[in-house]
Amino acid sequence: MPDLDGLQATREIRQAVPTTEVVVLTMHESDQMVRRVLEAGALGYVLKSDLATQLVKAVRNVSAGKLFLTPRVSDIVLKGFLKTGNQPRLTVRSQVLPTPREVEIIRFLAEGKSNKVIAAELGITIRTVETHRKKIMVKLDLHSLVELVHYAIRHEIFRAPSGTE
Repeated sequence: MPDLDGLQATREIRQAVPTTEVVVLTMHESDQMVRRVLEAGALGYVLKSDLATQLVKAVRNVSAGKLFLTPRVSDIVLKGFLKTGNQPRLTVRSQVLPTPREVEIIRFLAEGKSNKVIAAELGITIRTVETHRKKIMVKLDLHSLVELVHYAIRHEIFRAPSGTE
């Protein structure tokens, strides 16, 4: 794609219409890229080399609400997981995406703005900001403002100032 890569396109599609089911067709064979695309909201990941045999299966599975990885992609992710010894970063909560308004609230909170300032900037009441904040924390299974800031950085909603990451 000339203007966007698949990762950014996935983010923008899911932010604009969160119910859209995305299957990524790509040549990238790294476990990091697979994880990033899935965390951005894609439900399917198909390598161009697997196109002929796997694309129809991917579309059918994703349209049925299932996650789909081709066998080669599953192997790549598993090998990456075994090599690092880390838990997979993709969790149930990463499949739940905040609404555009929630993204605004997350960004303001990550910037350290108070509920009062956020309310004034968005033209809503402080109580509405508090309600959004509570719903965001529950929806994303976050338990502190620090976790919310980490979520914002990880999902590129907010960039930490240089030297603080």
